[in-house]
Amino acid sequence: MPESLAGAIVFSVTPTIVVGLIFWFIVRALLRSDRTERAVYAKVEAEERAKAEAEERAESRDLAAAADRADLAGRSGRSSRSGRTGHGAV
Repeated sequence: MPESLAGAIVFSVTPTIVVGLIFWFIVRALLRSDRTERAVYAKVEAEERAKAEAEERAESRDLAAAADRADLAGRSGRSSRSGRTGHGAV
């Protein structure tokens, strides 16, 4: 045990300061890891959204192209039939 007043103060306050610093470092690490995790999650989520939108656009382009092909096939079929019968398309 320290015999002076200053030694007694340092001896009694040191454990509190050390425990406080350990607690501060732990909380700081948790907050930083949470912030980093949220940033990574947001980046992954944005990439997934972009990928899903690209797939959706490609799918709608494919459907539109298929509809155009079907429409063109239907038109050419009518015009060839009208040519055979001698009647024009109405």
